[in-house]
Amino acid sequence: MTLKNIIEKRRSVRKFKADEKVPKDLINELIDAARLAPSACNAQPSRFILIEDDKTKELLKENNIFRQAFVYEAPLIIVCLGDASVFPKERLEKNYGSFDEEVLGDVGAIRDVAIATQNLVLMATELGLGTCYIGLVDRKKIKEILEIPQNYVLPFVIITGYPAEEPKSSPRKSVKEVIIKNL
Repeated sequence: MTLKNIIEKRRSVRKFKADEKVPKDLINELIDAARLAPSACNAQPSRFILIEDDKTKELLKENNIFRQAFVYEAPLIIVCLGDASVFPKERLEKNYGSFDEEVLGDVGAIRDVAIATQNLVLMATELGLGTCYIGLVDRKKIKEILEIPQNYVLPFVIITGYPAEEPKSSPRKSVKEVIIKNL
């Protein structure tokens, strides 16, 4: 399968086969694909918490961490984090002068996590797994429950498993519709 085929095949899956866990070797392949993504200054801020056990899922459910009930049913919940403190400020100032710290702090970490997780999602598709980005997260509560350091940003989680459904393709804008200007 070509990369283009994988991109076209990827869908947001919200129903998974309940009796099929994601094998550890496939989880490692997903995380390996994510860690190979580029990042600003090669800072590699992406970090992941893998939730597979029912006890933790139940704790998250009791605390209303996710608004969508189907999240708790996923075989694997991947909490996607970015360590905003890893960017080498001194090196950047030396090489480039002053800069907007926000670009490399939270914003940079979110950007780099997004790039890394796109690798993860595409790898999951190639491996026959389904995924769905989940942005409706009570970030404050989940950070407390999972003891996530404050310098970590949490842009979203990704649920993963073997699909129990094949969602249809959603309409996409044409290339012409997404190009604002061609100078």
